[in-house]
Amino acid sequence: DRLVSAAGLISSALPMAVVAVCIKADSAGPVICKQQRVGRNGKLFTMYKFRSMYVSAPRDCATYELEDAQRQITRVGAFIRKTSLDELPQLINVLRGDMSIVGPRPLIKQEKLIHTLRMNSGVYRLRPGITGWAQINGRDTVSISRKAEMDAYYVRNRGFALDCRILFRTFFKVIKHDGIKEGK
Repeated sequence: DRLVSAAGLISSALPMAVVAVCIKADSAGPVICKQQRVGRNGKLFTMYKFRSMYVSAPRDCATYELEDAQRQITRVGAFIRKTSLDELPQLINVLRGDMSIVGPRPLIKQEKLIHTLRMNSGVYRLRPGITGWAQINGRDTVSISRKAEMDAYYVRNRGFALDCRILFRTFFKVIKHDGIKEGK
């Protein structure tokens, strides 16, 4: 994970610089969004993403809970979310050991229902990932309980072959912008 994240940070340095400049030119506020997420063993960590929403957007709220998420997302934000470029700073989290490349996505602590479901299936024994089984099997378009089932599937079946399959399918899902839904 750390070797891949270091290589990823080096190879994506120029695109990340371009994204940072575009974010600054598009709206006021920081380039990087820092948010507390639940990690391995239920421990909170600071996750980094490129900021895709206006600074006035509700904090510590899952995007799917927003009534009109589109109004909160900047023009550049819409593009970087659609292309998943907003996730690139998470390579720093992987380098730090907070996250893995592949694993269940880290949640904000306010998402109580899915936390309970994940706790019951042992998901928090693993480091969260930048991509995972649920992200390639519906991402934002599946129910909370279905996501939790997919996270549990990953826990039971994880291994190098499954991780490679997830990475391969992630590439095509990102290119097709598949499974992205903003808000209710």
